Amino acid sequence: MNRFSAEEKNTNHKASAAGAKRRKFIWILVVALFFGWAGFTFFAQSAAIADKSEQLAKKKQNSESVTASLNQLKYEVSRLNDDEYIGQLARKWYNMYPEGESPIRTEQSGQ
Repeated sequence: MNRFSAEEKNTNHKASAAGAKRRKFIWILVVALFFGWAGFTFFAQSAAIADKSEQLAKKKQNSESVTASLNQLKYEVSRLNDDEYIGQLARKWYNMYPEGESPIRTEQSGQ
């Protein structure tokens, strides 16, 4: 038989066709496993990012409230440097009045 005979060609073709199918199946399996792993990693990281974003939003809100409180306290401290404000606090909380000043008290309903 010569090398171009039909019989010999069919037997090699069947063997190479089976090997090609096997290689194709292995390749598809490897690609499918890779995409499965990539999808799992993507969704796991998406969930982690969502949790971290929620924590960040809470911390930003907390930071804003702390900053507002700090600004209020700074304002109160700056007012404590004013003698007139100190006098108002002394009158209000401790009923302390300067000499010659008489307090005017009004009766409030319900007390």
